[in-house]
Amino acid sequence: MTEHKIITIGRQFGSGGHEIGNMLATRLDIPLYDNNLVRMAAQKLDIREETARAVDETTLNSFLTGYVIAPMEYRDSIRSEEYTKPLNEQVYGLQTQIIQKLSQRGPCVIVGRCAGYLLKEQTNCIDVFICADTDDRVKRIANRYDLSEKKAADKIKRIDRERKYYYECHTGLEWGSALSHQILLNVSRLGMEGAVNVLEMMYRGD
Repeated sequence: MTEHKIITIGRQFGSGGHEIGNMLATRLDIPLYDNNLVRMAAQKLDIREETARAVDETTLNSFLTGYVIAPMEYRDSIRSEEYTKPLNEQVYGLQTQIIQKLSQRGPCVIVGRCAGYLLKEQTNCIDVFICADTDDRVKRIANRYDLSEKKAADKIKRIDRERKYYYECHTGLEWGSALSHQILLNVSRLGMEGAVNVLEMMYRGD
């Protein structure tokens, strides 16, 4: 069993989960894996990153019914009947392999992609879910994407719904539940800095 620690972050859209992961990784001087997981999967599947991103963390996208043929290097590791899995399932499968390999390589922060569930058997994994009050999330998304609050709220509902279905489809657990994650942190109560402080203390064992 590896001795280094890994922090996995699930998050509501607009809660600041990526920012918290980035701040924490910078403070601890360890790698952050988030959108770069999409890039890694796209390279292995030999498809455009934009194509992989369209099915990342969703089972609701129209790509669900699309099929691609896995490249030769990937075919060696999967059964022949899996060659034409829906693209979103191929991306998920590759991201799973990548996350498991990265977890063995050294300490890191991994955002999304059911990482906490995938690494649940590892005692060195700290699995956290980041949430925030709806009003705070709406303001953050409206500012980030230059949207009206109505459009920001609609975007939050859509992406949260996609993440929820994605997580529950692959894990059989309830997304964002205290029964599914080791720790739930409300950024509206703690603040960004406070959330990072809590996770840093857990990582360092203070």
